[in-house]
Amino acid sequence: MSDARPTSHDLLAIGEVAARAGVATSALRFYEQERLITSSRTAGGRRRYHREVLRRVAFIRVAQRVGLTLAEIRSALATLPEHRTPNASDWDRLSRSWLDRLTSRIELLINLRDELTSCIGCGCLSFKACRLYNPDDAAAALGDGPRYLLGDHASDLGIA
Repeated sequence: MSDARPTSHDLLAIGEVAARAGVATSALRFYEQERLITSSRTAGGRRRYHREVLRRVAFIRVAQRVGLTLAEIRSALATLPEHRTPNASDWDRLSRSWLDRLTSRIELLINLRDELTSCIGCGCLSFKACRLYNPDDAAAALGDGPRYLLGDHASDLGIA
């Protein structure tokens, strides 16, 4: 990355960035408000973005799809030098930290797919099968929510 100042050709209007990045202009304003991206302003107050913001927005979108919170994304981007977008080495380092989260989400989705029609341990007791898989709402002892869908098993409670 050179130290040369960007020319007006290197700056993109908010609509250009939105179209190229596949996000709404409101998303760009929100990302800026959340200090995930920055812009400069024209004399008339219009936002202008450096081309590099496209990579940063792509990074943000992928991180959101992985399930990272905005705070986690901000923290990851903060590990980069000021205003620099992630390069291949950065991407490798940052994305490796998401592997466990992705694996957990994949396992959860597989469980959802495989157990969609059976008891998920939510405590509703509305299905006859739940009386077999979750008698007297025993799954509640494992925590809130659909315990079996979240990875717990009836065998954890001594239930068949």
